[in-house]
Amino acid sequence: MPFKKFKIYDYDFKLILLVAALAVIGVFAVGSAQGDLQTKQMYGAIAGFVVMIIVSFIDYHFLLKFYWVMYVANIVLLVLVMVVGESSNNAQRWLKIGGIQFQPSELAKILLILFFAAFIMKQKDNFNSFPIIALCVLLVGIPMALIVKQPDLSTTIMIAILFSVIMFAGKLKFKIILGILAVVIPLVAIFISIVMRDDNTILKDYQKNRILSWQNPDEFADEEAYQQLNSVTAIASGMMDGKGYKNNAITSVKNGNFLSEDQTDFIFAVIGEEFGFKGSVVVIILVILIALECVAIGRRAPDTAGQIIGAGIGGLVGFQGFINIGVATFLLPNTGLPLPFVSYGLTSLLTLFAGMGVVINVRTQVKRGNSLGESFD
Repeated sequence: MPFKKFKIYDYDFKLILLVAALAVIGVFAVGSAQGDLQTKQMYGAIAGFVVMIIVSFIDYHFLLKFYWVMYVANIVLLVLVMVVGESSNNAQRWLKIGGIQFQPSELAKILLILFFAAFIMKQKDNFNSFPIIALCVLLVGIPMALIVKQPDLSTTIMIAILFSVIMFAGKLKFKIILGILAVVIPLVAIFISIVMRDDNTILKDYQKNRILSWQNPDEFADEEAYQQLNSVTAIASGMMDGKGYKNNAITSVKNGNFLSEDQTDFIFAVIGEEFGFKGSVVVIILVILIALECVAIGRRAPDTAGQIIGAGIGGLVGFQGFINIGVATFLLPNTGLPLPFVSYGLTSLLTLFAGMGVVINVRTQVKRGNSLGESFD
């Protein structure tokens, strides 16, 4: 049965309130960055909230029965993006079906978490064997290859991080983790040194320049580093209390149109300038609390699948939030990852809300113990 009874005190109202608070901040922040998008963001948040509540009542074991359907659907959508996808800013990342345009790579994050939650639980007895680990790498490698071709390197990296979280939550043995790190770290260092050469074509020029501008911002102040330098200026100018919501200050970096993509990639700069250090800290704390709550639910889940779902969704919110804020504050090279529940982007917003719904359903089953066992057949 897709729906199961639960006791009301098992329902995670705390997580709902945290997510709602962050989404409300997102509506106001997007409205300040691009006023004509505020209504869409508001409707997206309301629709997402409804989706979250509905999904939270669906037994996640029932959803995971269709894990191969999720995986195949994910691959089909990503292939369709390459064939008939919509292009913008030299990237082909969007798909329009029935007049609705969405970004399959955002949906892929949630679908892959659910897929691997089911797959790893099915293979839990042999999970630490080389064939299963190699198969997991192959299964995540296919969608990653399709996404990197869009090109969308930042989402590819995010999925690689999620995959690492998933494998850890699936109880990959520490000796295997150490062995993998011993091989991967040197390979990554070699790969970076190769792709950063002038004659190498693995990375596109703009991707190389983003890394170089992060290392030497003074040399790229009028080019790739321009966005991040202005973002830091905006955040710093907000000081402790900020300049006020939708202020008319002539010293505003946002009002002077010096912030590019301020409704998405650099939404944190808008928050920092208008709400200051206090507002920025509130957003950071909300992101951290949501991520920790998801992980805590996962740790108390009745089975491996629930543990992976909690860790995976928590990792998605936590790491993606860290990367977005890291870019806005110049701690990391420029990427195109949205700030969860805050940045404009209806695909990201709706999929994150749906993911939270699954986590809440895991929470409703925590105190029952593993009455269903390690299976959802």
